[in-house]
Amino acid sequence: MKKILITGASGLLGKALKTLFKSNYDIIPTSKNYYKYQKNYFLDITNPILIRDIVSATSPDIIINLAALTNVDLCEERPDLAFSVNFAGLQNIVEIFNGPIIQLSTDYVFDGKAGQYNENSSVNPINVYGRTKLEAEIFLKENSKDSLIIRTNVLYDYVSESPASFLNWVVKSLQDDKKINVVDDQWNNPTWTESISFIINKIIDNSIIGLYNYGDKDFMSRYDFAILISKIFNLDENLINPINTSNLNQIAERPLKSGLKTEKIESRLGIVPNSVENCLRKIHDNLSK
Repeated sequence: MKKILITGASGLLGKALKTLFKSNYDIIPTSKNYYKYQKNYFLDITNPILIRDIVSATSPDIIINLAALTNVDLCEERPDLAFSVNFAGLQNIVEIFNGPIIQLSTDYVFDGKAGQYNENSSVNPINVYGRTKLEAEIFLKENSKDSLIIRTNVLYDYVSESPASFLNWVVKSLQDDKKINVVDDQWNNPTWTESISFIINKIIDNSIIGLYNYGDKDFMSRYDFAILISKIFNLDENLINPINTSNLNQIAERPLKSGLKTEKIESRLGIVPNSVENCLRKIHDNLSK
């Protein structure tokens, strides 16, 4: 049974991977953050001593690096911190671990002027977060020949303990009859964590390396995504107010027309991406059981 060490395992994708992988792999979940409902080993990837210790103690066959500073505005305010986690953290892993690494990246490596993007599209990040993730991609490609980079976007799930879920925020706000503002000029293809977990599992089974995109099927605005959530969960869509990104006065610039084309991975794995509606219905049905 392969041993897979997961960094950043306390996040939405880490939880989904642990659920999918638990019967097929020996999982070593690690996290910098402590949550009483999760049994993860402590690991701060900015500390090479800690990485060396856990790699030496567990001898993983593969490392999946989910650890990242994903707060886009905080990255803009603290570029030193962003680079220490998103770039130098991966650099530490590569320098200590000799095996395959699966690195999660983002459509924020693009400027959002002409999405959707494929793997050969020109990169041009417009904020610090995007730059740190792009630098990590470049370093991994140049220094770890057996590794894989998978770009994705707008990961979501319904996890009651998570403060960082767009789906949770929309559902809970509407359940409380709270009006919310959602941008209608940011376009992506929202991706269920179970979908991307399935893809990562197929990647491991097929020993795939290189650079691939994955996002679920539908290219939509964040506002349209919120409206679809309201319909699937039988909530009042009139509480959702469309606004422009410029109205938010955010510190970091956001790519607007972004998102990912997935033909390369569809062909390589023989898969068809899920529709967002089907994913949301499955989540709703699971919650209703």
